[in-house]
Amino acid sequence: MSSCNSSIPQPLTFVLAGIPGLESSHGWFSVPFFLVFVITVIGNATILCIIRVEKSLHEPMFLLLAMLSVVDLSLVSVTVPRMLAIFWMNAKEISFNACLTQMFFIPSFYVMESGILLAMAFDRFVAIWHPLRYTTILANNMLVKMALAVLARAVAVLTPAPILAKRLERFQTHVIAYSYCAYMAVVQIACGDISDHIVYGLMVIVASVGFDLCFISLSYGLILHAVFRIPSWEARGKALSTCGSHFCVIALFYSPVVFSVLAQILGYHMVPHLQIIIDNLYFLVPPMINPLIYGARTKQMREWVLRILHCRGD
Repeated sequence: MSSCNSSIPQPLTFVLAGIPGLESSHGWFSVPFFLVFVITVIGNATILCIIRVEKSLHEPMFLLLAMLSVVDLSLVSVTVPRMLAIFWMNAKEISFNACLTQMFFIPSFYVMESGILLAMAFDRFVAIWHPLRYTTILANNMLVKMALAVLARAVAVLTPAPILAKRLERFQTHVIAYSYCAYMAVVQIACGDISDHIVYGLMVIVASVGFDLCFISLSYGLILHAVFRIPSWEARGKALSTCGSHFCVIALFYSPVVFSVLAQILGYHMVPHLQIIIDNLYFLVPPMINPLIYGARTKQMREWVLRILHCRGD
């Protein structure tokens, strides 16, 4: 129960604090944020161009990777420019409706990315367990259905967020101690009983990241079971190498979430600015690293990148 001795009505605009406690360092923080944005855009745009041009990459694994790149580009596009505006121009004000829009789209793209990683785990499962039926099972119509399911779940799970936030009538302050409009950050400055909002926030985590991580773990358990039944060590290594890039991306994507949840379970309370920095890592680091991982570990993409660099060198 939030107590408000001097509450204010629902404001027309909120003020985003950026990284509270480190306002004097906003200029320094803008440098890595800007570099992350540039590398992410270049990396994912390169992945999309290579997949579009290289006919040999028009297979399920790489088409799913293209979906991942589109979502990554969308995610950084709705987060980083606003953060840079705060860091560079002190543009901290955001209208209530714009806040609700950001509250929907940022976590939606995150949930979509988690769903695509689950689809990619299923792709690796089919490739290992049913190699002869791989292209039949994961035909284009199946990929379209998977993409629509990922989109539908994100919309269904996140649509209540702005609706519930819109119903909040009184607030302790109009300052959001965050660098973007996070649902729980807005709820925490609201007055009155917020228990329903907390339950909803937990349900979103369970229905998206929790669900996906559970089935990804199941997929990899079955993959390992199949691989270690192969008598040849060379064949085992070859089979596991096809999953290497995806496993690295999964570890990178879910590690901050697992770390944050474990910290709360163990009763470790991080200082606010550290928590905000880690939360930003959820959205910024995976989109930047994903194309680097796949570019380094995929022969066709390495060859294309080297070809592009060679042409520019000439």
